[in-house]
Amino acid sequence: MSEILLIRHGETAWSASHRHTSYTDLELTPDGERQARALGVLLAGRRFVRVLSSPRQRATCTAHLAGLDVDTTDPDLAEWNYGDYEGRTTADIHHENPHWNIWTDGAPGGESPTQVGERADQVLAATAPLLDRGSVALVGHAHSLRVIGARWIGLPPSAGGLLRLDTATVSVLGHEHGRRVILRWNQPAPSTGTAPAQAARH
Repeated sequence: MSEILLIRHGETAWSASHRHTSYTDLELTPDGERQARALGVLLAGRRFVRVLSSPRQRATCTAHLAGLDVDTTDPDLAEWNYGDYEGRTTADIHHENPHWNIWTDGAPGGESPTQVGERADQVLAATAPLLDRGSVALVGHAHSLRVIGARWIGLPPSAGGLLRLDTATVSVLGHEHGRRVILRWNQPAPSTGTAPAQAARH
């Protein structure tokens, strides 16, 4: 049956150092490029009726290195806008705001969970009808893809906080007995023998 594949981009300098990265348009590190190429092994033999990507170069480059031809970039696949917290780590933010939680509080000067959830719903509304023709690939970022996963199974955006998502991973959304389910989550690219073990960004 047709599926939606969620593909998180490879490592960047900021993801490696656990810094929140939304609108800052970073390149992949050399390890990130190797990770992206390794994703091609997970995707080998798959055919997609549509490949959509975040407009950020770390996503589009990952798609290209993984062997995907991006049909279009979609701003709704961009990462959660972290506003004033762009470029900062959670540990650093907690020094001044110990109880801050992106999943419930959102980002000052950026987006709320509700706003990111609305973007996720728009992506899914546009994507779901395509499944009658075949599978779809969505290439994007940790937090926004986690929200898409949560919304696919009818949970609020905050439930994305329960779905860890590492760099250069593939997750699969689909159906079981007519219900929307998560078929697979956070599957890493095969080891290249040179890239370090993956770590959660936040």
